[in-house]
Amino acid sequence: QVQLVESGGGLVQAGGSLTLSCAASGRTFNSYTMGWFRQAPGKEREFVAAIKPINWSWSGYTTYYADSVKGRFTISRDNAKITVDLQMNSLKPEDTAVYYCAADRGASLRTSIQEYDYWGQGIQVTVSS
Repeated sequence: QVQLVESGGGLVQAGGSLTLSCAASGRTFNSYTMGWFRQAPGKEREFVAAIKPINWSWSGYTTYYADSVKGRFTISRDNAKITVDLQMNSLKPEDTAVYYCAADRGASLRTSIQEYDYWGQGIQVTVSS
């Protein structure tokens, strides 16, 4: 089992920044794709960003972003803290949602919710106008 715990959410004004962190524990997950998803009130959960290592040491990795966040959000892995972070800049009110960290055991980087095996409980991000 893999346990995922998100942190760093909160309230920010439009144009501001927040960094979300996802701490993973449990069985080895060094080869897993780590993703961030979000769900706004009344909407379906959607893909935000994902990162997948090209080797076990995480010295190299590939990333993928939803068009809506490309150029504003950056996903990365902190090897010292063993977290996957989502740096969110130039936040907009439409970024308001519960953000979820997820892990996928699959061999390739995927963006479909159904492919992800482990999920955190989610954390609220609210962007005021």
